Amino acid sequence: MENRKLKIFSFFSGSGFLDLGFETNGFEIEFVNEFHPAFMNAYKYSREKMNLRKPQYGYYNGDINVFLAERKEELLEWVEDARKDGSLVGFIGGPPCPDFSVAGKQKGKDGENGKLSLSYVNLIIAIQPDFFLFENVKGLWRTKRHREFFDELKSMLNVAGYETTERLTNALEYGAPQDRDRILMFGVRREVLADKYQEKKIESFPWEKHQRYKLSEIKEMPWPGTDPYVENSETICPASIPQDMTVEYWFRKNEVEKHQNANDFFTPKAGKAKMEVIDEGDDSKKSYKRLHRWRYSPTVAYGNNEVHLHPYKTRRLSAAEALSLQTLPKEFVLPTEMTLTDKFKTIGNGVPYILSSGIARTIYDFLEDNQ
Repeated sequence: MENRKLKIFSFFSGSGFLDLGFETNGFEIEFVNEFHPAFMNAYKYSREKMNLRKPQYGYYNGDINVFLAERKEELLEWVEDARKDGSLVGFIGGPPCPDFSVAGKQKGKDGENGKLSLSYVNLIIAIQPDFFLFENVKGLWRTKRHREFFDELKSMLNVAGYETTERLTNALEYGAPQDRDRILMFGVRREVLADKYQEKKIESFPWEKHQRYKLSEIKEMPWPGTDPYVENSETICPASIPQDMTVEYWFRKNEVEKHQNANDFFTPKAGKAKMEVIDEGDDSKKSYKRLHRWRYSPTVAYGNNEVHLHPYKTRRLSAAEALSLQTLPKEFVLPTEMTLTDKFKTIGNGVPYILSSGIARTIYDFLEDNQ
């Protein structure tokens, strides 16, 4: 890849967890789109704190449909300009997905958020980037009626000149301390593919190249069950499990108590009494799950009254702790003035950094091998 760069136009960017994995693995972020002003502000703030470059074509804080309707020619010009030096241009994005979520209202493709998956595909077809990544919840792929919609989207992309491959991927496979499934679809324009891939379509895409574990192996490990809750207790990690996939390892790695967002946590109305009776590691209920320090976390998601409790403190998780479970570098911080609701929403919406890094490296290697 000596003579060409890999440039990314990011859509539905949130606070940029997915983007960060690409930024730190050989790609350049050139354009950023996010609808929610607080998330866009957090995106800019975190990059400034981490001394990362600003996107060449700036930020667009607004609706992707409006942008495509009113500024399509401008976007086409930017993509062509980005290609002038021989670079490949890719689109990455995870359209908001509660309409496909198993825990959501199941409105599917007709929901306001569900429609955005079609908007993203229409954008790819209209602008014709050299490659793209589409990320969404597993419900879009696993649930029968949603799967039909997913297959329709894929068919549209195939007709428009793209070879595609998809995989249901779990963050645990990349070493994240979090049980989080996501459907990932990667596509490349046929004319970009080398002859050897034209013949095999895209079957040789190395999805598992940068994974650390097989999901079945992780699930079979002798993880601890539950222990009586004792505030500020100290325990030792069992030798039979990988310590770097545990909640406590990431708390320590990110120095969460010194982190800028260390004191950002909700105080439940029910108070301490309700928290004190829940065992460490009891995450069996929909709400009031207490994490186990020597286990991985359930999916980092805090909507619909999902309350995740600290393993050995009588409180909810802080934003700093939640960011660590998303495996972000400890230098990644959210603005002080951002509301708690927005902080936890953007954290819960994000892609674990270790997962995004692994996928970015996989795409980079594939495109490099393809030349």
